Amino acid sequence: MRAAVLRELAKPPRVEEFSEPTPSDGEVLIQVCAVALKSVDKQMAAGTHYASPSELPVVCGTDGVGRLEDGTRVFFGGPRRPYGTMAQRAVAKRALCLSIPEDLDDITAAAIPNPGVSAWLSLKHIAKLDEGETVLILGATGVAGKLAVQIARILGAGRVVAVGRNERALNTLGALGADATIRLNQPHEELIQAFRREAAQKRFDVVIDYLWAQPTEALLSAITTSEFAAAGSQTRLVEVGESAGPTITLPASVLRSTALTILGTAGIPPWDILTNAFQQVMDYAARRKLRIDTERVPLAEIAQAWERSTSGCRLVVIP
Repeated sequence: MRAAVLRELAKPPRVEEFSEPTPSDGEVLIQVCAVALKSVDKQMAAGTHYASPSELPVVCGTDGVGRLEDGTRVFFGGPRRPYGTMAQRAVAKRALCLSIPEDLDDITAAAIPNPGVSAWLSLKHIAKLDEGETVLILGATGVAGKLAVQIARILGAGRVVAVGRNERALNTLGALGADATIRLNQPHEELIQAFRREAAQKRFDVVIDYLWAQPTEALLSAITTSEFAAAGSQTRLVEVGESAGPTITLPASVLRSTALTILGTAGIPPWDILTNAFQQVMDYAARRKLRIDTERVPLAEIAQAWERSTSGCRLVVIP
């Protein structure tokens, strides 16, 4: 079968023939229809992810959309190495194959689960967003950030403030549910003042942070006060990504003067919570209440696609 095969870490995969997978106990054979090319796929192939392969060659790809031998269409993950999802066929545990709404196309079904479920869990399961609260999205012009804006509104946020560097993309976020936007490409002190102006209208209850580094430092400076914070008025900051940098400087005054809780996204939630989030995301997508920008890429062009830099758009590989 044809597959995107990785033979050397830190090099793009190449399309070549690879041995056919055979299901083991509890596994099913899947005819692959569409596979999203995600940051985690590139990190694993680069050898920088904790789950990077220790033995090569392997087929790239961690999840996708396909059909079982009986024709059932599913979203699946966790293929058994050396097999991956960027191939004509894959194997995975039957328990890790989830049903897809009939009205949802293969491209969207492959593209939306990873960033959409992450955003849903960050807002609902980790931050525990309550109806009417104000949400700030740091990194709102990326794929996950744009979904977080939409999901915050679906979950009942009273106000959504979107922060990003891509001004053209920022201008589209009002249609997705953002009430206000903040440009990142401005001097540090001006960025702090922009955060303060928005927080003055109504304090940020939940912050979903895909950026970290300097933007987060600016936000923390903006919400640091010279007065004691009122009990019961905590800001919950969920650290999801580090696209602006891996570290921050955190002055003690931030935590001593501000009711702030910083939360991480490590660990996999219970299966019922994870599958509920998946089903919610897929159902809203099928009803066109969640939108994601996608671009189709033939498997034959995987090496070129691997090197491309995309902003706010998910590449989807078609075997």
